[in-house]
Amino acid sequence: MKVYDAATIRNVALVGHAGSGKTQLASAILFNGGMVNRFGKVDEGTTITDFDEEEVARKHTLSASLCYVEWNKHKVNVVDTPGIGNFFSDARAALQVSEAALVVVDAVAGVMVQTEKAWEAAQELGLPRIIVLNRLDRERASLERSLQALRDACSRTVIPVQLPIGEEKAFRGVVDLVSRKAYVFQTDESGKFAEAAIPAGMAASVESAREALVEMVAEADEALMERFFDAGTLTDDELVAGLRTATTSAKLFPLVCTSAALNIGVQQLLDTIVTTVPSPTERPFGGAVRGDGAVPKADDKAVPCAFVWKTIADPFAGRITMFRVVSGSFKADSTVYNKTKDAQERFGSLQLLQGKTPTTVPEIKAGDLGAVAKLKDTLTSDTLGDKADPTVFSPLKFPEPVLSYAIEPKSRGDEDKISAAMHRLEEEDPTIRYSRDQQTKELLLSGQGQVHIEVTVAKLKRRFGVDVNLKPPRIPYRETIKASTEAHGRHKKQTGGHGQFGDCKIRVEPLSRGSDFEFVDDIFGGSIPRQFIPAVEKGIQDARSRGFLAGYPVVDFRVTLYDGSYHDVDSNELSFKLAGSLAFKDAMSRARPTILEPIMNVEVYAPSDFAGDLMGDLNSRRGRIGGMDTRGAMTIIKAQVPMAEMLTYEQHLTSATGGRGSYHMEYSHYDEVPTQSQAKIIAAAKAERAGVEVEEV
Repeated sequence: MKVYDAATIRNVALVGHAGSGKTQLASAILFNGGMVNRFGKVDEGTTITDFDEEEVARKHTLSASLCYVEWNKHKVNVVDTPGIGNFFSDARAALQVSEAALVVVDAVAGVMVQTEKAWEAAQELGLPRIIVLNRLDRERASLERSLQALRDACSRTVIPVQLPIGEEKAFRGVVDLVSRKAYVFQTDESGKFAEAAIPAGMAASVESAREALVEMVAEADEALMERFFDAGTLTDDELVAGLRTATTSAKLFPLVCTSAALNIGVQQLLDTIVTTVPSPTERPFGGAVRGDGAVPKADDKAVPCAFVWKTIADPFAGRITMFRVVSGSFKADSTVYNKTKDAQERFGSLQLLQGKTPTTVPEIKAGDLGAVAKLKDTLTSDTLGDKADPTVFSPLKFPEPVLSYAIEPKSRGDEDKISAAMHRLEEEDPTIRYSRDQQTKELLLSGQGQVHIEVTVAKLKRRFGVDVNLKPPRIPYRETIKASTEAHGRHKKQTGGHGQFGDCKIRVEPLSRGSDFEFVDDIFGGSIPRQFIPAVEKGIQDARSRGFLAGYPVVDFRVTLYDGSYHDVDSNELSFKLAGSLAFKDAMSRARPTILEPIMNVEVYAPSDFAGDLMGDLNSRRGRIGGMDTRGAMTIIKAQVPMAEMLTYEQHLTSATGGRGSYHMEYSHYDEVPTQSQAKIIAAAKAERAGVEVEEV
């Protein structure tokens, strides 16, 4: 495999909604470039980039994967990304290491929620975007309808550079508006085509579309605009150069026409990528440098520097690190420095990845994407390079989990295996989280949504042999008091020999939220010997951990120990511990105990048409609406909602918005549960203690 220089490399990310044909397009690109002998099909599970068993079974990409093609003396790296919202962070990472986004749009469905999210993510990075209008062979496919939707949702400067020849099942090729050439394809999926005359019935539409293209290219450049006004048009050379400049500067977004399944228009797309997408030498790497440093240029003679954008946890090959060489070059069998972790690493063989299949190369130069196996400390977002070079890139931003499940092993003794396996999966996917709830003692698996959780559980079983059950997590309720009171606790027991005696008096009072617990020693005159006072506190701590109303920890109160008595012979630590526990229970019975629940800060993103219904739903979940913002056609609703009401929110939001809504939530504070709900929580706790299964309240 040839080692390519940065000027001849093109890095593109395939992004868009699930089912738009990104993976099939990647397969067609590889087939047309001669990188594979067989045209892989998503429906048959034979594509290069969807190699995980779960991806094959679901027929959807679940993790970004890398492939490459050699085309017209260039190397085109293609990152195939997930279109399901739960896995969108992989698409963001892929965009950061690419020079352009290929936004794949289904010509039937048009613009969908992940189309818009991908567009926004590329826009944040200032990336050039080429729209690939795919599936033009399908029934009800429409260039006109899709173009209008793209202009409404994404940009008014989306402009076709091709027109389709034939409609729906009759789609057979494309007309290039720049060259005025028509390409008609064979119908055997071979990708073979012939240059032909523009169909007579298309002549007028081709000229009209070309005039619109020329005008839009001219508008993107002042000098070309003057030329256009003077001459009334642009020369072919001016159009080609102006189109490239407008595209690379993200002022104009060309649209090309394809059917990846029929292998139509794919070679023309590759030509567009090579001629229009900027090389790494023409566009700075998309990552930000910590501090005041500048992003290094893609010069293979410069100091080596690389950014890790993805990690794969392979139970056989070990950890596979995928990186972008930002500057310099990296050689096999060399020592590199992890500047993020302040640790030395050893590169073995360097790899170029064709899906899961590696090709060993001696060197990877600036601008290229590569991989290396079995680094000991390096993870996603780390910077690799020379120890003396101060350049360190800021980490990728990953969303916080929005959905949690309690997990328990189906086989006893697998808890340690779960922990080890989840640690590996967290390295691969920073958007999942594995933790133990210190209050409920449950093991929690948290992720971006239902599909994300299900896929993670499937990986646990398939890769690591760990089978788990999922169940809704217990809500970590707490208890507190609303009134001050005094209480007395006495423990006395005579057994014939040394007895037990402990006696204490306490004062309890409520504290502000988040104060947890305070213990004040206010004993004077030796009514309780100093060595027994910690035992009183321990007894109260033990009792408060078991709760009073429903078995949840009691928080936000102060206990003052102010009096008591003891026996010279019978008093001991155990006696005063029991006395403290009795005093606490006595106090709780009169201090107006109540139950607290966790309240979450929630932000819901959805098209503005759904705002009213979504706010009504949040109100029905005992939410408090805190505000509403508008961003283009999207509305952001901010609210505070009890955690107990959010356990099934993802399913509702998906159903209510047709998959176009998303949300983010994080813990805010604890607040009192309404009286009616408290009664249900207490009843459920009593039933659970009695061994009766109850639904989570």
